[in-house]
Amino acid sequence: MRDTSYLVLDIETVPDLEVYTPPEVPMGEERPFALPYAHRPIVIGLLWLDGGFGFKRLGVVAHDDDESAMLADFSQFVEQNRPNIITWNGRGFDLPVIALRCLRHGVPLRWYYQGRGYRYRYSAEGHIDLCDVFSEHGASRHLKLNAVARLIGLPGKIGVDGSQVEGLYRTGQIEKIRNYCLSDVVQTAFVYLRYRLLAGQFSEADYRRVATALFEKLAPDPRLAPIIPGIDRTRLLLER
Repeated sequence: MRDTSYLVLDIETVPDLEVYTPPEVPMGEERPFALPYAHRPIVIGLLWLDGGFGFKRLGVVAHDDDESAMLADFSQFVEQNRPNIITWNGRGFDLPVIALRCLRHGVPLRWYYQGRGYRYRYSAEGHIDLCDVFSEHGASRHLKLNAVARLIGLPGKIGVDGSQVEGLYRTGQIEKIRNYCLSDVVQTAFVYLRYRLLAGQFSEADYRRVATALFEKLAPDPRLAPIIPGIDRTRLLLER
């Protein structure tokens, strides 16, 4: 039975060099983005909200280099709690990567494949992919979280972006990657709350109350220090 809670999800990955050889590219050119099978998750970032959108937990699932244990912990958590999942491009990337890596390691993903709730693209039941929502399921051009976040007063990408994750990982800067992942998770959460206002699921007063409470809970977290100063509070919280 699905819980009424909400789990905002984002992953960070590096290439799996056991199954994929990155192509050589001329100096100064960006390497093509690999297909999902070639990505190895190193961090799963999560923000868990209760059924009233109150804060429950913010953190990462990470087991150093034990990918199988990380995937098993994540899958068991979702299996036990059955939250509604919120992502940005989760259908296009995060969940296919998780599924393929669970396939590689033999980690059960029962919650994902039983029933249609988490996988059916044209329903808000189980999983809301905000990239799908704002691109009209691909009818419009693909949007970046960075751009949409900035529309509502969030800073978007600051200091780190996805193209830098591999380099940070190779130089042992895993904490920086974890904090970057959490910054994306938090910004996705606020975009989701604003979407609920847009869709008529919140009144403006509801939105302001829920978003303000979440902001005040998250603002002191040192892991979010890179993004908190860049938030336009008036625009984000509709402080008219």
